[in-house]
Amino acid sequence: MSRPFKSNGVIEEFFSENNLRCYIVGYDLEDHGGQSYRWKPLVKTIISAIHEFAFGLHESAITDNTETVEKVVEAAKSIYKIENFENVKNIYLNGKHIADDIEDKYLRRGEFGELILHLLLRDYHQTIPLLSKIYFKDSYGFTVHGFDSVHINPNTKTLWLGESKLYIDPVLGVKALIEDLKEHITSDYLNSEFNIITKKTKHFDFHPDVNYWTEKLSTSEKLKTRLNSIVIPMLCTYSSKSFANHNDDELEIFKKDLTAEINTLQQVFLEKNDHPLREKINILLMFFPVKCKNELVKRLHTKLSLLQAVGD
Repeated sequence: MSRPFKSNGVIEEFFSENNLRCYIVGYDLEDHGGQSYRWKPLVKTIISAIHEFAFGLHESAITDNTETVEKVVEAAKSIYKIENFENVKNIYLNGKHIADDIEDKYLRRGEFGELILHLLLRDYHQTIPLLSKIYFKDSYGFTVHGFDSVHINPNTKTLWLGESKLYIDPVLGVKALIEDLKEHITSDYLNSEFNIITKKTKHFDFHPDVNYWTEKLSTSEKLKTRLNSIVIPMLCTYSSKSFANHNDDELEIFKKDLTAEINTLQQVFLEKNDHPLREKINILLMFFPVKCKNELVKRLHTKLSLLQAVGD
């Protein structure tokens, strides 16, 4: 399996069954003999995908090595031109955080949920980013699409339209994902998104898979036909009680508790998902439980803001 960011050295697929996935980062030994959560390698791994996330195919950014300082600095500057990211950075670096019940949901776009989804799709599902909203926002001053990710899988000829949430409370995150599903998976919304995607991707004809999807999305196929070739990955990154209660991910009690935690969240999703087309939608439910969601976002902004300053 090709993993451009080699995240499997830090992020483990805890389990995979049917349309459910769970990814975790565990603990490692400290010099004094104890164990600590692997914050530093996790942040480094996520940041390694920042250049491709920001520019994708638009500037031929797909590469086996995206970790050079110059590329990350370029991407950091581009990202912090986006108002949401700059505002969220200021919130977290001033010792505050974004509450789960915040009314301004667009602030959450500055919490890196889309970046984490991008990384997991690339390394664990062999997708290629078709569009980067950061690129178009930075270059043209507008957001190009409503989905948090627009990827393709060349092997399966599927279009991956992703949603992501970062929450303290995973139940609220799951409910927010369902609301996005109901808002975005409608005939009118999808047709609008397909039109936008087609207009933007037609300029990137150097990639044969882009040509395939540019032509496919410009046709007037029936919705039920299109849904057969679309996968909806839905990722919830959240503060896990299992990590709060245990400091060793190799313990059987930890594995048991986390499995029960994920099964409960899956059940919430199944019970609350009342989308009228739910039986026709190819949903991949993904969970990324971490030790502390707020700490993760703070560390990412701290690291990225430092890298941004390198080029100043």
